[in-house]
Amino acid sequence: MKNVLVTGYRAHELNIFGQKHPGIAYIQKAVTAKLVQLAEEGVEWVISPGQYGVDLWACEAAIGLKRDYPDLKVAIITAFEHPEENWKEDKKEYYNRILQGIDYYGAVSRQPYSGPWQFRARDDLLFRKTDGILLVYDEETGEGSSARFYKERALKLQQEEGYGFLSISTEDIQSLADEETSGWDDAGGPEIGGGFT
Repeated sequence: MKNVLVTGYRAHELNIFGQKHPGIAYIQKAVTAKLVQLAEEGVEWVISPGQYGVDLWACEAAIGLKRDYPDLKVAIITAFEHPEENWKEDKKEYYNRILQGIDYYGAVSRQPYSGPWQFRARDDLLFRKTDGILLVYDEETGEGSSARFYKERALKLQQEEGYGFLSISTEDIQSLADEETSGWDDAGGPEIGGGFT
């Protein structure tokens, strides 16, 4: 696998509404572990749709890995220009920080949002340009429309063309959180209930 699509839930689908939520660190650690494995196996590009949530947290994790894997490149390919336009200020600032650390940014449509066709065109491009997917998704957590769509499409491509499929479940992330916080007392540990969210 040379190019991997990394995506998953949007922040609100995980009931995460701010960058200080303790679950984000565990999601990033789980993604980082998989990306290290992929980088060791020769992945060159980590490509994301750049939506607020797993997409951007994974980009941040991949940017952090560039110190140890200088040949690793990170790209964001959005459906339309300026997807962050209506986001709150703190999310916009975070997005702009991520953009400064990536190697490529592109928008499938050079205009603002005008319809669902832009998302379909973006997704078609993302699947064409990648050899596999790393998806943060769990049947138990909830449907998560975009994450579920990516899973279904990736599994179909896996059967038809051998497209790579790796996933991280909420159970994987919760195990990581439990491992790190074992030994903390109830008052000192983070509040991760409900599947790390």
